[in-house]
Amino acid sequence: QVQLVESGGGLVQPGGSLRLSCAASGFTVSSYVMSWYRQAPGKERDLVATINSFGGRTNYADSVKGRFTISRDNAKNTVYLQMNSLKPEDTAVYYCKGQSWRVVWGQGTQVTVSS
Repeated sequence: QVQLVESGGGLVQPGGSLRLSCAASGFTVSSYVMSWYRQAPGKERDLVATINSFGGRTNYADSVKGRFTISRDNAKNTVYLQMNSLKPEDTAVYYCKGQSWRVVWGQGTQVTVSS
């Protein structure tokens, strides 16, 4: 069964950190372009970060550059999003996506940044 399962979301204070995980099954993350998106209430789903297949080149939205890091553990077939210096505007549901000849989405994990 092809699926992505996100975990690691939660409530964190401004300035804090979280690490999101995206575990894949049914396909190999290293052969897919893997991305993190986020969607805040009443807003569109926006691209946050991408890691390319094989070579692993990364790209980030301007709003998270220098604070977020996307990475991949091929042995665990898992993609991560390390989020540091979190701000209230980072509050959203975060989704993992895998894209090759097909697109696979995870179910999302809630991140809330609030004091």
